[in-house]
Amino acid sequence: MDKRILIPTDFSKNALNAVRYALDLYEKLNCTFYFLNVFRLDSYTTSNLLVPEPGSGEYEEARAKSEEKFQKLLEIIALHRDNPKHTYHTIASYNFLSEAIKQTIDQKDIDLVVMGTQGASGIKGVIFGSNTVNTMEVITECPVLAIPENVSFKPPKEIVFPSDFKTSYKRKELNYLIEIAQIHQAYIRVIYISKKEELTDLQINNKDLLQEILETVDHSFHTLPEKDVAHGITSFANRRNSDMIAFINRKHFFFGSIFSRPLVKEIGYNATVPILALH
Repeated sequence: MDKRILIPTDFSKNALNAVRYALDLYEKLNCTFYFLNVFRLDSYTTSNLLVPEPGSGEYEEARAKSEEKFQKLLEIIALHRDNPKHTYHTIASYNFLSEAIKQTIDQKDIDLVVMGTQGASGIKGVIFGSNTVNTMEVITECPVLAIPENVSFKPPKEIVFPSDFKTSYKRKELNYLIEIAQIHQAYIRVIYISKKEELTDLQINNKDLLQEILETVDHSFHTLPEKDVAHGITSFANRRNSDMIAFINRKHFFFGSIFSRPLVKEIGYNATVPILALH
């Protein structure tokens, strides 16, 4: 079955970078890509009770500009890689970004969302902009892969997966992580960050279950005696030149609010690798 991938775009440089990364990451698979652009109208704001109607001059003009930029994007893609396994569709929407993404996931049965990231307010070193953070927080229907602005694609050979082993795993939650590892023969490095090295019986059982789920891919377990979770994750990935960091985005995991803005920014100061939020 074809993989269906949604890539929101504002036609910026970092959005184009995310497109290229996704095309290369899934080069070997049959994929249908949906490019989503949320367009706005200058005369309408969130405080304006009037909603522009399709067919009105201003609405159609904004939509036409979006479609024109889509055409240029498709031309760039054709120059980047002509892959018979990939097909492309464009969607121009007047909506809030998160709502447009949710709507498209539902209507097109999307498997994965890929987004480019950019520093909040242009702060150098922070890889997550507010749109990406918000998407990772509110989109729970499928995984979200965030691509830092200056990351060029290279086949991922090592993926960092932090866990506290306090909750059990479901195979379907890890499908995309395992699939990426299998496609690119990548190692999954599971890291446990805690000052307490001894695991409880519950943690041992959950670790054993995770090991069983990961049996089809190369993997290893590592313990880091760190207090600071974000620093532990980032330093481990940087020290080993890892290619991706993956999380299961559950609120009751040890990093609880891993995608809360402060911790995301913390990770972002040093992270230079894509981040995969699993659900």
